[in-house]
Amino acid sequence: MKSITIKGSQRESVGKKSSKALRNAGKVPCVVYGGETPLHFSAEELSFKDLVYTPNAHTVVIELDNGTRVNAVMQDIQFHPVTDSILHVDFYQLFEDKPVTLNIPVRLVGNSPGVRNGGRLLFRYRKLLIKALPSNLPDFFNVDISKLKIGDLITVESLKSDDFTILHPDSTVVVQVKMARTAVMVADDDEEETEGEEAGVEAQAAEAPAGEAAE
Repeated sequence: MKSITIKGSQRESVGKKSSKALRNAGKVPCVVYGGETPLHFSAEELSFKDLVYTPNAHTVVIELDNGTRVNAVMQDIQFHPVTDSILHVDFYQLFEDKPVTLNIPVRLVGNSPGVRNGGRLLFRYRKLLIKALPSNLPDFFNVDISKLKIGDLITVESLKSDDFTILHPDSTVVVQVKMARTAVMVADDDEEETEGEEAGVEAQAAEAPAGEAAE
């Protein structure tokens, strides 16, 4: 999995007053869990743009100005309810021999023949939660939909791998193609018109004189 480097400074003091001062200076208070003790640091808000504002998943290399270097993944992020600025970020430290849980994005590959025939593509899960060793974390799931016809679906079971564990039931539907509602309505309308025409013909035959009916 691709990694992003975030450079910051270890925090000398922790608390609401200190965090507010950091935010006013355009910095984000952060903490790394998973080690012997939590590691508190701060970084420029712009440092997080390639990590936060992207559909992709990344690991993180945290480099502090005191020489500390930590491999981690983002676990939680808090935004300001009005300005959407980043208020706080939680990370979890990575160790090569310890599995970690992470949401991995799903990418659809190909064009569905079912959609071309009027079906509706339902993308149920754009991310899947998995558990794996850091070295086995995939960048994304490639899901081939080039053979999906109307009524077909792809479940978690077909995406399983020995390298990681998907933390969803095997029967979880990731993507499927269903009959479009408009197509069903059109089919119903056609059927009603046909029945109406047949009823009209039968009515005309019933109203016709016996001589004409015999002809």
